[in-house]
Amino acid sequence: MREHGGNIDQARQRFGGRAEDWIDLSTGINRLPYPAVEVSLPQWSALPSRSEIEALHQAAQHAYGTTAPIVALGGAQAVIQLLPQLAPLGRARILAPTYNEYAPVLLAAGWEVEEVGELDALAAADLAIVVNPNNPDGRCHEPRELVALLPRVGRLVIDESFADALPHLSLAGEADRPGLLILRSFGKFYGLAGLRLGFAVGNATDIAALAAMSGPWPVSGAAIAIGRRALLDDAWAKATSVRLARDSVRLDAMVQPQGWRLVGGTPLFRLYETGDALAAQDKLARGQIWSRVFAQKPTWLRLGLPGSETEWTRLAEVLSR
Repeated sequence: MREHGGNIDQARQRFGGRAEDWIDLSTGINRLPYPAVEVSLPQWSALPSRSEIEALHQAAQHAYGTTAPIVALGGAQAVIQLLPQLAPLGRARILAPTYNEYAPVLLAAGWEVEEVGELDALAAADLAIVVNPNNPDGRCHEPRELVALLPRVGRLVIDESFADALPHLSLAGEADRPGLLILRSFGKFYGLAGLRLGFAVGNATDIAALAAMSGPWPVSGAAIAIGRRALLDDAWAKATSVRLARDSVRLDAMVQPQGWRLVGGTPLFRLYETGDALAAQDKLARGQIWSRVFAQKPTWLRLGLPGSETEWTRLAEVLSR
């Protein structure tokens, strides 16, 4: 498996403790998740019906502010796995550094892959990929910049996995444009990554192709029941966005005495220049708080936001040691 956050097994092997003792801040997953929803026995025991799946699609269209065709899959990662099959082999360009699954998946399928550092350098690609806001540095691009890129590439994929708290960045409302495909993650903002739910939003041809490749039951009955209720809960989403914006500022202030410099981030995670990320990770881990480091950037440390006040208090205590 490639390097990712959420690898608590590795933390426990190195520093001990039970899984429940750890505060996992190595991911960008909301640690105050959407409240538990009761799932009925039929939703566990019966195959999801077409009408139930369509109701989930409508809830996602509501949450993402779009009328474009949409398909639910087992997380945004499931869409990434299918991307190479959407078009004949060609040249893919990825705006980097970014999420580290795109390049290997495309290379394994036979695509020519190039990572570039500027938006304009994506031009002339058969497949161009932008994560907006970006993981791990939070770099953002205005929708008009991305729309201007559309005529210059064969297909433009925009991964909006961290856009829920920054809806002004989303192009989901324009996703029915030819050549545009939007990826959305449910699990990060709603804090339910284990549910394995995500969406692709795009033109009818691409969405039909993805739906055909994913099969008749791409998500579980439980994912449909929980996802639909959460996606329709506008009050929770608004309150959560406000809290995350406030707490991201709180985290920046809390780590400032460490001498760490903010590189960037989103309302779900922050990226800091630490001077020595492994030493910073080690310090946190001795208080059973897990963080994310990057082999290619040995001074970068990524932290998700604590959830409860108990977690905030423990982080403050560990940092003060």
